[in-house]
Parts: sequence; structure tokens; C-alpha cells
Amino acid sequence: MAPDVAIVGGGLAGGLLALALAARRPDRRVLLIEAGENLGGNHVWSFFLSDIPVALRWLVKPLVAARWDGYDVRFPAHSRRLNSAYRSITSERFDAHLRASLPEGSILTGVAVAALDRQGVTLADGARIKAGAVVDARGAQSFPGLLGGWQKFVGQMLQLEAPHGLERPIVMDASVAQEEGYRFVYALPFAADKVFVEDTYYTTSPHVERDVLAQRIAYYAQAQGWRVKQVLGEEQGCLPVVAAGRPVLHDGADGVARIGSAVALFHPLTGYSLPTAVRLAGMLADLPDLSGRAMAKAAADYARDHWQAGAYYRLLTRMLFGAAQPECSYRIFERFYRLKEGLIERFYAGHSTGLDRMRILAGKPPVPLGAAIACLLGGGHPLARLDDVMQPQTAQTGEVEQR
Repeated sequence: MAPDVAIVGGGLAGGLLALALAARRPDRRVLLIEAGENLGGNHVWSFFLSDIPVALRWLVKPLVAARWDGYDVRFPAHSRRLNSAYRSITSERFDAHLRASLPEGSILTGVAVAALDRQGVTLADGARIKAGAVVDARGAQSFPGLLGGWQKFVGQMLQLEAPHGLERPIVMDASVAQEEGYRFVYALPFAADKVFVEDTYYTTSPHVERDVLAQRIAYYAQAQGWRVKQVLGEEQGCLPVVAAGRPVLHDGADGVARIGSAVALFHPLTGYSLPTAVRLAGMLADLPDLSGRAMAKAAADYARDHWQAGAYYRLLTRMLFGAAQPECSYRIFERFYRLKEGLIERFYAGHSTGLDRMRILAGKPPVPLGAAIACLLGGGHPLARLDDVMQPQTAQTGEVEQR
């Protein structure tokens, strides 16, 4: 029997939509098609609980592998402990929950797709799957028409010889040497003697020097007094951060609903897509009409509105890349983390109020005044084109990837 909804791409956006449909519309048959063997790839997605609307937290709650009541940040001239709840989802748990939640026969993994259209999906082997609605959730590796930079990273899950002593995550440790652009280290304590450490950079180049960053992780662990027993897993990749341009959006007229990073459904400055993916999954699952035409139009409208709502955050990205010298970029975040906690929560959720926006830009800028004014007027240092192909996020030794 043909599925009512065929979702192509079993990553974060596609998987969350499948879960939302299974819970809200159990009368509709959903088929989730993924080219890889596992749903969700090999990732860790982390988020602030305040990123997720209260009415949709049921969707992510079963996926959470670790939770904390707050987090720390560290900068050269400022450190702070914040009380915002923080959560992490692992792809292993994501895959297991999807398989347990969707009816038998609803998931195809290890299946490549050659083409899709409003009437169904054509597999690489030539087989044809007809569907009432088709959703393209395959993601993207490049972003034609967009300007900005990249948040690139290498992370390792470390098994230590003794407890690390962390009570909560370090979401940003920018007290480290600033290399190439704004650099910070991210540390998640998954167990008393297991910690995920990631070396992250805001840069105009998507090239990830894996060996260099892995060595810096080793140096960081040593500086914390941690003795590494074993590297359990490793990941590398980069996320787009957008300052300007025009994304490739669609009006839904072809009847295919497009969701995920391919239609710029992520926070322009952080690159994180989980909060947006949750909101869109909930909205689509609650549509009174789940026909292909209705889903395609609703997804297209959502992507357009999301892009328009991100103008302020794209301005901040321009200031990060266009006004600050690379070695001094950390001062922008150091100043930001002196602001009120509620403002910080709303920023990450993409819901900054008018007063929040004024407060973030008020006062003496942490960048040269002339450069800041130039960015406000649409100028500043040249920005990178994001149509350069990103390096794929690949796990080197097994267990985990970030985001």
C-alpha cells in the first residue's frame, strides 16, 4: 500500500517529522527513507531546553541521552555559571526511538534515492514508490547564494582514567588561544569519567584540519588535568553561519515539501537547526490537510518566514566576520555573556525581543567603531561564499558526532 507521506532523509529534520506524524496522525502511513544504515547518522545534538516550545517538548524528551540543570562559560576576562537547562540527544537513541515508534515497514535504510516528485520517489535501483505527499529532508553540503562563514569542529568522546570533576557542561571555553577565528572548546560530561570535548572555530574557511584540532583536544584535556584512557569516538564537520545573501527557497508549487538545512532552516549565527526542526515538525503534523500540495506550501511558507525573521541575526554575523579582527572576535561573545540570562535564552531560541536587540547592540561595541558602523550599513570585511562544498561529517572511530 502506498504511504500517505514519504520522507526522504532520515536525519534530524526528517526523523522528527516522522515521529511527530506517528504521534499526532497515527491514521496516516509514513515511510522514512534513509541512504545510510542508521537514522540520524552519527551525531550528538545539544540544545537549551528553552529553545523548545513547552507544547512540543514531548517530541524530544524520549530522545534525550543526557540532561543538566545549567552550564558554564569561560572567557579571558569573564567566566559565568548559568542556570538554563541543557540537553543532549545521541543518534543512537534517536535511531532506536524512531524504530520503536514507527510501525513495522515504515523505515527503509541503506536505500539511495535517484529522484523525487509530487507523486512519489524513484530509488537508485529504478524502483518506484508512489506516495500521497513527498517530503525532501536530505540536507545540503553547500548553500548557493549565501555569504558568511562556517562553524567548523572536531570532537572526541574521551574515556578518562579518573573522574573529570565537571558538574555541568562547559558550552564555551574561549579562554583558549584564539586560532584562525573565534575559537572555543565545548565539553559535555556524559559520565563521571567520560566527557565529549570539541574544538570549534568560527572561520571563513570550511577546511577542517583534523589532525591539528585533534591534537588541540589532547592539549586541552591535559591542561584540565584529565588523563585520557581511550578515544571512544570522533567527529568532524562544519555548520554554515549566514551574514547576507538570498537562499534557494521554493514556493511549494511543485508539490514537494522541503525541510532542513537545504532551505536554510537553522539559526543564522549558530548554525543550529534542532529548535527549528522541532517547530516545523509539530506544525506540519498538525496540518488539517496532509496532501502533498498542502504540506509543500506550508513548508515553503515556514522557510520564507524563518528567513525573514533571521535578518537581525544575520546582522550580528556580519559584525562577527566583517567588523572584528579574527583574534579578537571572542570579545563579542564575552560581552554577550555579561547580559541577562533570559536575553541569552531568547537569543539562542531565535526569539529575541526588540528590547533584547537594542541591548545587544547598545553601548561601546567590542569591535572597532568604524568597522561596526560599516557592517550596519551593509559593508565590512569581505565575507565567504557558502557555495563551497562542506567537508562531510564523518566519524573516525565510531560513537558520536556533534550537532
